[in-house]
Amino acid sequence: MDRAQKEALVEELGQIFESSGVVVVAHYAGLTVAEMQDLRARMRAAGGSVRVAKNKLAKIALEGKPCASIGDLLTGMTVLSYSEDPVAAAKVAIGYAKDNKKFEILGGSMGGTALNPDGVKAVSELPSREELIASVVACIGAPASSIAGAIGAPASNIAGILSTLEEREAA
Repeated sequence: MDRAQKEALVEELGQIFESSGVVVVAHYAGLTVAEMQDLRARMRAAGGSVRVAKNKLAKIALEGKPCASIGDLLTGMTVLSYSEDPVAAAKVAIGYAKDNKKFEILGGSMGGTALNPDGVKAVSELPSREELIASVVACIGAPASSIAGAIGAPASNIAGILSTLEEREAA
């Protein structure tokens, strides 16, 4: 890898560290190519990505970033899992670590907050962005449907009474 490629990689990693809602750092020693592809596929399905980079280049990219504290985690064979959604990458990483014991979560960051392995697990248990949006929409929609039902109730009651009266007159 020549100097220009290294500079481009450092720039790309810098963008990842700035724009990601969560970054999870893990050791992946012993994973086969198929297992790594499985991790990438799971992460892609959740809206995240996986990146393997040289630790030295990743540490250079971390300089001056809010999540610079995760630089200490970058030792050995590390992989970065990240997503814009602050929960997605953590959920996939924790799920994959349960399925594959060779994948060991070291920690990560959520914005400027450094996370230890327990912190990553706690983040993974939070509801995702889509789940939060769905619950907010449900809370907003519930009163509206109650109001519509209350407004429509007198009309349906009157229609029921008129129907009953018609049946009595016909009999």
